[in-house]
Amino acid sequence: LKYLTGFDGEFASEALKDALPKNMNNPKKCPYGLYAEQLSGTSFTTPRVHNQRTWFYRIVPSCKHGKYQKIENKYIIADFSKQIATPERFRWNPFPMPKDEEKIDFIDGIRTVGGAGSAETKTGFAVHVYAANTSMSNKAFVNSDGDLLIVPQHGDILITTECGLLAVKPGEIAVVGLV
Repeated sequence: LKYLTGFDGEFASEALKDALPKNMNNPKKCPYGLYAEQLSGTSFTTPRVHNQRTWFYRIVPSCKHGKYQKIENKYIIADFSKQIATPERFRWNPFPMPKDEEKIDFIDGIRTVGGAGSAETKTGFAVHVYAANTSMSNKAFVNSDGDLLIVPQHGDILITTECGLLAVKPGEIAVVGLV
């Protein structure tokens, strides 16, 4: 992967040569028959000169996504308001790595180990660990309550976000921001 570096700048990348429109962001016809979509990063009252935005050029518009299907995970806790707070120190053994014959992806391998507050009220935080040995297929992890910090301990992880790919190795971190 080739990353774009820097902060507070404007960047452009494309998967195919000449896929980005020239001289405008939203032409009537985008190259390769793509659909232009803008994701705004600022409020509508922000002066235009300070607007932050991301233009996506998609094969299929985001409004054409399939029906949402919730995947139950009994190991993720998002509301700590009913948990008992204790001043005791906690320790736990390392979580087991998935066996080779098990196919455990990121969603099936994530476990909550602590936190405070509630995702519903948009206050607090949660700490999770994960162990996975297979890629996610036909699934997406949606995090609608805050930024996600991912710190791989053993093995590389390739994260696909709406803004592109992140290849993260042990000793590195990835922050997937709330959009």
